[in-house]
Amino acid sequence: MNRIKNWFSLLPIRTRITLVTSTIIIIAILAGSALLIKNVYQALEEEQGNRVLAIGRTIAQLETIKDNIGKPNGWKKIQPIAERVRLATNVDYVVIFDMKRIRYSHPIEAKIGTVFQGGDEGPALGQQEYMSLAKGIGGIAIRSFVPIMDREGEKQIGVVIVGTILPTVYQLIFEHKWDLILSITLGVVVGLFGAWLLTNSIKRQIFNLEPVEIARLLEERESIINTIDEGIIAIDQNKKIKVMNDRAAQIIGTNQNVIGHTIEEVIPNTKLPMVMESKKPQLRQMMVLNKTIVMVNRLPIVVKNKTVGAVATFQDRTEVVSLAEELTGIRKFSDVLRAQNHEFMNKFHTIAGLIQLKRYDDALNLIMNYTEEKEELSRFLMERIKDTSISGLILGKISHAKELGVDLIVDRQSYLSHLPSFLSTHDIILIIGNLLENAIDATIEKKEQPKLVQLRLETTPTQLIISVKDNGIGIPEELKEKIFEMGYTTKKGKGQGIGLTLVLQHVKAYQGDIEVITNIEKGTNVIVSIPLKEN
Repeated sequence: MNRIKNWFSLLPIRTRITLVTSTIIIIAILAGSALLIKNVYQALEEEQGNRVLAIGRTIAQLETIKDNIGKPNGWKKIQPIAERVRLATNVDYVVIFDMKRIRYSHPIEAKIGTVFQGGDEGPALGQQEYMSLAKGIGGIAIRSFVPIMDREGEKQIGVVIVGTILPTVYQLIFEHKWDLILSITLGVVVGLFGAWLLTNSIKRQIFNLEPVEIARLLEERESIINTIDEGIIAIDQNKKIKVMNDRAAQIIGTNQNVIGHTIEEVIPNTKLPMVMESKKPQLRQMMVLNKTIVMVNRLPIVVKNKTVGAVATFQDRTEVVSLAEELTGIRKFSDVLRAQNHEFMNKFHTIAGLIQLKRYDDALNLIMNYTEEKEELSRFLMERIKDTSISGLILGKISHAKELGVDLIVDRQSYLSHLPSFLSTHDIILIIGNLLENAIDATIEKKEQPKLVQLRLETTPTQLIISVKDNGIGIPEELKEKIFEMGYTTKKGKGQGIGLTLVLQHVKAYQGDIEVITNIEKGTNVIVSIPLKEN
C-alpha cells in the first residue's frame, strides 16, 4: 500500500487528476447502474406479479373451470383451457387444484391427479388472494394464488395458481450490457475531457508547477523568511495574519501560533490596516513593540492592480543606527570637531599675532579668558548634564553655532539626570541634535542681530523636557504640522527634510509630545516632553 501511495504521489498532477476522475466516474456509473438494475428488477417483479394475479383471476371466473373441478375426469375439460391460457399469456405454468389439493391442470400432464404440496397454499384454501415467491429449478418464480368459488360465489371449490419465472440479475445485465458499456464509455470520455480542462486550469493557476515543487517552494520561502533578521508580518484583506516569521515573534514576544488571528489581537497599535486601505506605504516609522523601539516599513500588497493585504518589516531600533548616525551621529560629531578645530586655529593665529607684536599681556589674557570660558562651560555641563554623550553633543553644537555667528546658550537652570534604562541615549542625542540644527539654520536665515538659540533640559519626577528656542525666521502657522512630514524642507540640497520627521517618530515611540510655539517675527520654540516611566 505504501509503495502504491509513493508511486501515485510521484505522478504528474494532470495524470493523478485524470486517474482519480476516471475512477470516480466509473464507480459512479457502476453504482448508478446497480441501483438502476435493482429498481428495474423490483418494477419487473411488481409488474409480473400484477400480471399473473390478473390471469389467475380471469381463470377463476371461467364457468368451465367451476363446473368441472372436483368431478371425475374433470381435468379433461380443465387442462386444455389452462394450457391455452398459459401459452397465450406466456406464463410458465397454470396449476388448478380442488379443496383436497388434487391437481386438475399442470404443464406436465403426469402430475395431473397428484396432490399439490407447495407449502404456501394454505391461505388460498381459506379464500385469500395473494402473491408469493418460490425458488425452483428454473429460478425464482412469482406466483399468484386465487380461490375458485362456485357459481353462486358462496362456496370455495378450488384454487388456481399462475406462475412465471423472473429473470436473474445477471440476465438483466446481459440483456442491457450494450447500454451499460455505452454509458461507461461516454462517462469515461466526458470525465477525461473534464479532467483535462480541470488540470489545465489548475496548472495555469499554480504557474505550471507540480505539488512537489510548490511544497518545496513553500518550505524554501519559510526558511528564507525565518532566516531574515528583520521581523515580517503580512495580513490579508480581512486583517488576519497570514505570514509571521520567527524574528517577528521574538520581537513581539509571543511563542504562540498567531496565524489566522487579526492583527489587532497581536499588535493593538498597528497601522497595517490603514496602509492597506490607503494603499500608501509608510517608511522608516518608529513604534514600540514589547517594550522595544523598532523601525517599521509598512507597504500594501498589490496583486494584479488589486490590494490584497499589507506587509510590515521591522527591526530592533538598537540595530538600526546607520540613519541616526548619518543625521546626528558620526557626521554630526565630525562637523563639531571641524568647528572646534576651526575655532582653535583662529584663536591660535590671534595669539601668535599678539606674540609677534610683543603684546604678551594681551596674549596671556586671551589665553586665560578662553581657557576660563571653556572650563566654566565644561564644568557646568558636567555638573548639570549627567550623560557625557549628550554633554559632548551640546559642547560641540556651541562651537559649531559660534563659528556660524550664532550664540547657543544653555539655560543655567537646565538639569539632566541619568536616563532610565528604556530611554536610549542615542535617541535623545538624535532629538536634541536635530532640534538644535534646525534652530541654528533658522537664525542664520534671519538678517537681524543678534542670532540667538536657547537650550533648556529639565528632568521632573515624571518626564524629560527638552526646549529649543530661537529668534530666527519663525514658521508660518499653516506649516506647523507640515514640517514633520517626511521630505518636507525649506532648505536647499538633497537629503533634507528627514530630521524633524525622525524627531517626531522617536518622541511618539516613547509616547511623548511635541509642542511648537512660533512667530514669524520672534522665532520658534519647540518643546518636547518624554515620560520617564515606561508605559
